Amino acid sequence: MAKELSRSSYLEKNVGDFSDEIIIGGRRYVKVDDLRYGTNPHQPAAYYREEGKEGVIGGMKILKNGKSGLSQTNLEDISGALNIVKFCDRPACAVMKHVNPSGAAVSLPGETLTEIYLKAKNADARAAFGSVVAFNVEVGEDTAKEIMSSFVECVVAPSFTPEAVAVFNDGETYKLNKHIRIVQCGNPADLPRYTGEPDSSYNTIKVLADGSLIVASPLTTSMRSVEDLCKASGSNSRCGEQISEVEPTEQQKLDMLFSWYVNISVRSNGVVIVKDGQTLCVGTGEQDRVGAIEQAIAKFKQKYTGEGTLEGAVMSSDGFFPFEDGVEVAAAAGIKAIVAPAGSLRDADVIKRANELGVALCHAPERIFSHH
Repeated sequence: MAKELSRSSYLEKNVGDFSDEIIIGGRRYVKVDDLRYGTNPHQPAAYYREEGKEGVIGGMKILKNGKSGLSQTNLEDISGALNIVKFCDRPACAVMKHVNPSGAAVSLPGETLTEIYLKAKNADARAAFGSVVAFNVEVGEDTAKEIMSSFVECVVAPSFTPEAVAVFNDGETYKLNKHIRIVQCGNPADLPRYTGEPDSSYNTIKVLADGSLIVASPLTTSMRSVEDLCKASGSNSRCGEQISEVEPTEQQKLDMLFSWYVNISVRSNGVVIVKDGQTLCVGTGEQDRVGAIEQAIAKFKQKYTGEGTLEGAVMSSDGFFPFEDGVEVAAAAGIKAIVAPAGSLRDADVIKRANELGVALCHAPERIFSHH
């Protein structure tokens, strides 16, 4: 008969027999800690960093440990959230759940960090329950109080004011969040971002079902600024030469860039819809592209609790549009500008249809599939 576990024992740290150090590809990694558990509580796990390197994540400090420390899921969500805010030179917040962003936001002029957090959270407040929240700037008292008003697993930022730390430790006032974990990381901008930068000094490793490994360079992008947003162009025998005729606004260009950066941390097929520096919805993990768009729009209608509307919003797609239907579904919802990579045999058909629908279409320099 299978052993029955109480909730308390179910969530206790499940320590396995992991070496103090391991060597992968000639690099030595030292164990930082045994984790609360891996992806699931019956999976022991340990956390390593490369010897002699602190790293943005590998060298982070636990300011408040919560109950039984971090899990693999916590660390993966920390990594994914920081992988979004690392691109922003303005204050930004990402809310991560199950290794996908439920929402993200970057500041507009005059916005407080608390307002930015609420924009990120309200993109999908239901999914944000029990999430990991990351910032690229110092977190203060007001933002801490807002975070503590709903259940959050973990908060990560480069620094916290003493007043914010006191709020996070106030388990009497904020009983719902008394086990929240507070983590101080390095500068998110130090993470690898752009293709062609100096070697990031690490590779990603994917373990297959039989223990075989795939080693790959990290996913970076060539999209450094709005100047890298190119008008979509293409040709084929059906449509001849086609070029996007609709000019996006300056804010739409900024939103397309932000949407692209968020999409790097979305499981493919993925689309991200943004307006005024806020994700309105994220379509993720669909097997077809138009399905990801339909999912995102449905999420907006069902779950978005902010003040934005889809009218005039922008969208990024992590892969090309194989048919015109993706642009048609987006345009029908009110989306006016889209960024996606080229590469479809029907690129010209898609551009022609976008022009007919009054949608600005920009081509990105690469595909950004993420199969995590």
